[in-house]
Amino acid sequence: MIIALDTAHIADANRPNEPFQIIGRLIPTYTHGGWQAEEELLPKPHMKTYEEEEIDWTQYINQPDKHVFLAYEEKQFAGRIVLRRDWNRYAFVEDIAVTMALRGRGVGTALMRQAEQWAREQELCGLALETQDTNLLACRFYQKCGMHIGAVNTMLYRNFPKPYCDEIAIFWYKRWESV
Repeated sequence: MIIALDTAHIADANRPNEPFQIIGRLIPTYTHGGWQAEEELLPKPHMKTYEEEEIDWTQYINQPDKHVFLAYEEKQFAGRIVLRRDWNRYAFVEDIAVTMALRGRGVGTALMRQAEQWAREQELCGLALETQDTNLLACRFYQKCGMHIGAVNTMLYRNFPKPYCDEIAIFWYKRWESV
């Protein structure tokens, strides 16, 4: 079940980020007017966790330009997706997270479908998001959802401490014409 965030469910939106596995990196290259990518697997995978952010979730409730959807499986919180209308007529996925215990069970795919539905209802031309080259499992997931690399930014994380300063930002897009 997927619901729009409301005041009764803010505690679920506030759940802390859970670790995710880093198994390698995506190596994008731009040739002949398009993006290609290869994978480089790590000899020893490790876990990564994002720092917690203070977010006023009430700012996403009943807003025309931003939205949060929460997923539940058998009344148990399963994940969230945070969206906003971007200046370029894409729905930008600010965050997507699925609880560790429920990963691999279709929750992320259902959230992405909900995001696409919301974007189409807003008459936007597609979805966009950014992730790091080191989050190979997420990159694979976005490809599975029909997204394509649209840009790479090698400087976005340069001012962070190691090892994050070596990460590359990959921008993913899914575009549709029927708007």
